Amino acid sequence: MIQRRGRSTAAGSPRIALALAGGGPLGAIYEIGALCALEEALAGADFTSLDHYVGVSAGGFIAAGLANGIRPRQMCAAFIENDDAAREGDVFDPAWLTVPAYREFLERARRLPGLALAAFWKATWGGKPLLQALEGMAPALPTGLFSNEEVHRRLAAIFSQPGRSNDFRRLRGRLTLLATELDTGRPVAFGSPGWDDVPVSRAVQATCALPGLFPPVRIHGRHFVDGALTKTMHASAALADGADLVLAVNPLVPFMVPDVARGGLSAVLSQTFRTLIHSRLALGMKHYPQAWPGTDIVLVEPDPRDPELFGTNPFSYGQRRRLAEHAYQQTRSWMRAHEAALAATLARHGVALRSHVLHDERRVLVAALRPRRLASALTRLHTVLDDLDHALRPA
Repeated sequence: MIQRRGRSTAAGSPRIALALAGGGPLGAIYEIGALCALEEALAGADFTSLDHYVGVSAGGFIAAGLANGIRPRQMCAAFIENDDAAREGDVFDPAWLTVPAYREFLERARRLPGLALAAFWKATWGGKPLLQALEGMAPALPTGLFSNEEVHRRLAAIFSQPGRSNDFRRLRGRLTLLATELDTGRPVAFGSPGWDDVPVSRAVQATCALPGLFPPVRIHGRHFVDGALTKTMHASAALADGADLVLAVNPLVPFMVPDVARGGLSAVLSQTFRTLIHSRLALGMKHYPQAWPGTDIVLVEPDPRDPELFGTNPFSYGQRRRLAEHAYQQTRSWMRAHEAALAATLARHGVALRSHVLHDERRVLVAALRPRRLASALTRLHTVLDDLDHALRPA
């Protein structure tokens, strides 16, 4: 989607922002693939030197990396490939997300004896029905299955490396990460005045804290959960900050496929979740031109008729290479299909489309790494075989 509303920006001084929505690990994978395609096709838009980055949920993880100078291709190497092309220490291990929340389990277990005694009293001498009495034991249930503390700890180390910062106030571009305050249901923008003293890594942990999966994150005496509960993309933060051009990526859309119910409960829940998230985004996109008529918005998202993404678990990590490559190629295809309108919109802000890159059909994202690996492996194999042959020759 391309919303053309803005006036031409002075040459060499476009105010460009990036807004990234959430969508679990699948959303992060899609956004990395799409950003790699955008970065190589756009001349004049440095994705590590933009004026404002806005991230919600998984998009907050990507936005924080970009604001710290980590390029989309580097993220692909670290997050998708987990290979030595990434800077040492940058490799993302999905095992970080599967550490059981032992501290949460222990805290809840401590409450169990008292709650069980109270439930027993209500069901006997209190005369309450058994099910009603057992409702009082609900506080013994953990608020999340997995700990996300490792995410904060690892990202803090990554963002503390030379040339980077875990402090919102020291970043070159402005960074806004949205989380939801659990006790009020209100969105909170980390990085904004009053909330810019929170470490970036802690804010990422909060905006990605999906209820039920991860415990709420305690910051300044309050509890925070996933930012997607209240905001889908929050591009308005960049628009209110005076952006002339907003590049936005949303990885979740409801799919237009026949007989979704045939896929069972998981398919119905996935489609429901996608529909709720996207309908809120659609309302925002209709509102933006009226509220900020001087800004152009370019929204990149999956094709709702794409069978490749339909049925994929939004929280799956196993097929990340295939999905990243698909997102990369789909984004390139979308840019080619809208090349004229996209080029005109971008040109108003000093950004040009690299047409020769866009139409180079040989370009790949993840698959390009495999031949190099194979060639390296074959080279080592030939060396070993040559050494073996030399050793076995008679003297």
